Amino acid sequence: MNKGYDFIIIGGGSAGSALAARLSEDPAVNVLLLEAGGGDWHPFYHLPAGFAKMTKGIGSWGWSTVPQKHMNNRVFRYTQAKVIGGGSAINAQIYTRGNPLDYDEWRQMGCEGWGYDDVLPYFRKAEDNDTYENKYHGKGGPLGVSQPIAPLPICEAYFEAAEALGIPRNRDINGETQEGVCYYQLTQRDARRSSAAMAYLKPNRGRKNLTVQLGAQVRRIIVEKGRATGVEMIDGTKLTAANEVVLSSGAIGSPRLLQLSGIGPADHLAGLGIDVVYDQPQVGANLQDHLDLYCICEVSGPHTYDRFAKPHLSLLAGLQYLFTRKGPVASSLFETGGFWYADPNARSPDIQMHLGLGTGIESGVAAMQDGGVTLNACYLRPRSRGSVRLQSADPSVAPAIDPNYLADPNDRRNSIEGLKLTQRIMAQKPLQPFIKAERLPGPDVKTDEEYFNFICEHSKTSHHAAGTCRMGIDPAAPLDTQLRFNGIEGLRVADNSIMPTVISSNTNAAAIMIGEKASDMIKAQYGMGSS
Repeated sequence: MNKGYDFIIIGGGSAGSALAARLSEDPAVNVLLLEAGGGDWHPFYHLPAGFAKMTKGIGSWGWSTVPQKHMNNRVFRYTQAKVIGGGSAINAQIYTRGNPLDYDEWRQMGCEGWGYDDVLPYFRKAEDNDTYENKYHGKGGPLGVSQPIAPLPICEAYFEAAEALGIPRNRDINGETQEGVCYYQLTQRDARRSSAAMAYLKPNRGRKNLTVQLGAQVRRIIVEKGRATGVEMIDGTKLTAANEVVLSSGAIGSPRLLQLSGIGPADHLAGLGIDVVYDQPQVGANLQDHLDLYCICEVSGPHTYDRFAKPHLSLLAGLQYLFTRKGPVASSLFETGGFWYADPNARSPDIQMHLGLGTGIESGVAAMQDGGVTLNACYLRPRSRGSVRLQSADPSVAPAIDPNYLADPNDRRNSIEGLKLTQRIMAQKPLQPFIKAERLPGPDVKTDEEYFNFICEHSKTSHHAAGTCRMGIDPAAPLDTQLRFNGIEGLRVADNSIMPTVISSNTNAAAIMIGEKASDMIKAQYGMGSS
């Protein structure tokens, strides 16, 4: 048993990378970061447009959902990162934080210290914003946050089309108000992806008290006499943590590993032949995700980046990026979007849109042979709750991921309204010079039942899984508000699984915030300092 570590962090994703960097600021503690995936060696991890390759298998566990019983048993590809940097290494680099009311509602649920005023300093601390430095934004932090440098004229036409429907332009949707259409800021620096690994780990790899192990899959967390004392690796190696084991494997990976460790619903674990270490029925429950719907239009000319799929133009785009850091390769392909309402009485925007500067960008999404444009919409505050459960005690077997999409009729109704909103925007006069015709859903889809059947065929995950190891003050909550596991000492969780409710936007910035905030909680508990 290796006794050389004070903290073992399981998972080198958005939260885990931030946490490892911050804890190792104290030279008196030894930090081990274990990442099951490999290094971010491939250029696609660093080129902004590399996102187009990511949902199709690079750096992913290759998992899928169980058949979705409220969506005609549709099975969804469910991309979960398996690479250093986690989701921040393979996502579309969109920097959104959610709505302030999301966090204030957490506080109202009893999660003291998690209101918007409590978390905003951590968003600012993480940021190195190339545009803003004010009460909402910071400069000088590890994470590059930048304005897009490769938008196309169709983006401005999209803004005008939205304004024709009364949806205003918003220059900073992470600022005073979330409402409106916008250019998203992106987790980029100097036209390259700023993943959590690049932002937090790479500058600190020289620290003698920070060890990062890649290809290091944990088989189980070791619990002795009610305390997490270390981990057992797939090869049988055992490593000990003098202070804490911190689980940061994401909303799917964290409950999966807890259950493999015998921590979870006792009946479920015993049925798989796993020795029950701690009965906690809520581990793996409360799964929430945003279901993404999309309107796809064929364009009337070379107005999007689809044309660069041709090999000779792809080569030209690569050369343009190499010499100018501009052009298609510098685009995240989804850098335009905004927030609006499906329910006009909602407490804040409940629909998020992403304008895709092409078609077929993500796995399973249709591509237009002659080029097109995609407008995605997701309903932001789903009532449906799903689960993450094991299918086997064998850690090589994928978990049973069940987002339980559209189980609640409210989710179905508002999702369809969001899709109809995208159609109305794409039909407005300012976009007419760019659009040849709407192809999906198309004019034949008219009734809500037809819309439902359409979205069962044409939809995808937004990759915003959350909630499966929620914090709370009720007896059933797996975690307390310091993210410590209730009932097991020396065990903490720090990733998007801790969210009581999923935030109203993309979730990567929030994961980094959680890593930052967790590090301060840990430092305070152990009286740690900084270098």
